Amino acid sequence: MSAPEPGPEGTADLAQPVNSDPVAVALGNASLLNVGYLMLGRRGLAALTGLVTLVLLIILGTAARTLWFEIVVLLWWFTLVAHGWYLAGGWPQRRRRAGSRSRLFLGAAFFLPVLVAATLLRVHVASINSRVTAAVRTGDCPRATAALADRWAGDYLADAPGAVRGAGTGRVCGRLGDTAGRLDAVVTNSDPSSLPPALKDLSAVLAARPDHGRMVLRTLDDFLGRLPLSNPCDTVKVLDTLGAYSTRDAVRDQARATVPRLAPSALLGCGDREFQAKDWNGAKSSYQRLLDGYPKSPLAPKAFGGLVAANRAIELDHVRAALGAGPDTSYCSDPVTWSGATPYRAASPNRAVLHGQNTYTNQLPGDWLVDDVARAPLVICVSPKEYGDVVQSCDYDSDAGLTSVFGTRTVSFHKVAVPIRVVEVLTGHVVADLRVQVTGASCPSVINYTTLGYFDTGPSPDMYVDVPDSTVSTAVRDALAPVINP
Repeated sequence: MSAPEPGPEGTADLAQPVNSDPVAVALGNASLLNVGYLMLGRRGLAALTGLVTLVLLIILGTAARTLWFEIVVLLWWFTLVAHGWYLAGGWPQRRRRAGSRSRLFLGAAFFLPVLVAATLLRVHVASINSRVTAAVRTGDCPRATAALADRWAGDYLADAPGAVRGAGTGRVCGRLGDTAGRLDAVVTNSDPSSLPPALKDLSAVLAARPDHGRMVLRTLDDFLGRLPLSNPCDTVKVLDTLGAYSTRDAVRDQARATVPRLAPSALLGCGDREFQAKDWNGAKSSYQRLLDGYPKSPLAPKAFGGLVAANRAIELDHVRAALGAGPDTSYCSDPVTWSGATPYRAASPNRAVLHGQNTYTNQLPGDWLVDDVARAPLVICVSPKEYGDVVQSCDYDSDAGLTSVFGTRTVSFHKVAVPIRVVEVLTGHVVADLRVQVTGASCPSVINYTTLGYFDTGPSPDMYVDVPDSTVSTAVRDALAPVINP
């Protein structure tokens, strides 16, 4: 069977016109620039599909950075490639026009740069994700944040799901950064009130993202590494908060593990600080807490010494309060002891604090007396004078005439008696209970007295002998000499 005769010149290809190489058109459309449609002269189709491509890429890069939408974009890309292949005669198979090889190179020239760019961007995204993963593994939020900061819009177009993969880590690091700010306030502002909410934030992040546990614990560890604070009492408050944190997780375990390491020195420092401020009860509490909680600590002996000193300071305050500032001598009847006092007879003379009546103490040597019970082993209580033994009794007649109602009156003249009690501050024991009596002239021929009312009721039946105060003062001094300077 013979071949058909060729038609007239120029009409051999009119039955199946082919405008370009299917591969060239497919490559042109694969660039997402719709070059393939332009090769075919389909400008309207190129503009329409280009608009759709632009919208899809914008949505992928901004609103729908997900795998499923990336698949939608890939399906659209495949549709463009297949449609271009079809329009160019790739299927069903048709003849190609001569000279279409140049268009093949043109299509490749547009597709290959896009392919290379997309590949490099996906590699860039993979590199970022690798750095973020390593940072999560080591708990390094600054490193993860720096890696995520390298992302740009092209990453979301080339690999949207991969580009957003580290977004969760970014949110975790942002929240941990806020928590770190609260913890920083604890240190810089000595504000322990910021600690409880910060610990709760750490536990919340750990519960929500356990895979980021190292980052959470590193944030806490960075704070714990800045302890102790400059004020040891603030440090004690922080440690109390850490020790009392109750959420059962790694945050609590790490927080509580820090307490035994820092608490002994913090309690001792706080006790010393309170002691210097004369907050004896506060110092006593701090020292006692150290002894109760950490009895085997090397600082326990110092805490015990501080506790003894605080107790003695409290006792001394009680002694000073009992002595008071007035002439009352009730202290010697119900003495308050001070364990820090010097024992009686530990030195000579035994210095004393003088309390009560001072009329007859002006001849006491200056080296016997001090004005602060903290430097005195003794307290001397001098009561007001009272009637001593009777020296002589005499009868007196009134010369007041009709205004007198007593007639003859017997008057007893008594020695001047000065009660003195000496108490040891250390034990409260009475060292000496003296009653110094001094005699003098008695039964003068005339006595003077003060009457009460209009009628003369006569003199008192008891009167003191006539003796100078200096004589009584001398007697008081001589009576105390063997006690003060034995």
